Amino acid sequence: MDFYAVPPSQGRIEVICGCMFSGKTEELIRRVRQVMLAGQTVKIFKPMMDVRYSETEIVSHLGTSLPSVPVTHASKILDLSDGLNVVAIDEAQFFGDDLCDAAAKLANRGVRVIVAGLDMDFTGKPFGPMPYLLAIAEYVTKLHAICVRTKEPAHFSFRKAPGDSTILLGQSESYEPMSRRAFNEACRERNLAGAKQEELFLPDLSNPNFI
Repeated sequence: MDFYAVPPSQGRIEVICGCMFSGKTEELIRRVRQVMLAGQTVKIFKPMMDVRYSETEIVSHLGTSLPSVPVTHASKILDLSDGLNVVAIDEAQFFGDDLCDAAAKLANRGVRVIVAGLDMDFTGKPFGPMPYLLAIAEYVTKLHAICVRTKEPAHFSFRKAPGDSTILLGQSESYEPMSRRAFNEACRERNLAGAKQEELFLPDLSNPNFI
């Protein structure tokens, strides 16, 4: 997709989503670097809580990094974005619903907003503000990892670490990318938090009323 066919002054929202290890931050960094080479003003934001690799940088699992501004709430992004052509936001799933409002206001001002985040949590449910962002975005890029079990495209993040909190920062020691088939099997094996099919958004194909 040619994102640069759109005039720089025309605001829009781009969402990069996918499971763990699918390359979301790497793609965000790639777009930001192209913006920087074009001489546009850009700033990267991330949630204050994300200190896995660095407190003041976004860092991909491949080790690529760029300076970023950690913020506690998405409303702060608006305060720190005056005069920018581009605003990039990583780990968007950890922000509240105010991120949707901030992204829309920035885009309405003519800012290009690039957002990256997990679209689903470890139970397979839509994560935080991501569903709304996906709905209001002009452009959506969904990335896939490779399933550790089936070697098929993976778009679920299976949590290996114990605990049922939705937010658990971790890397390969805590999460594995899985295909739908492998994820369903792994959840049944783990009996993840007593999850039932409907809780994992899995259709009951034996139900005659299922369409």
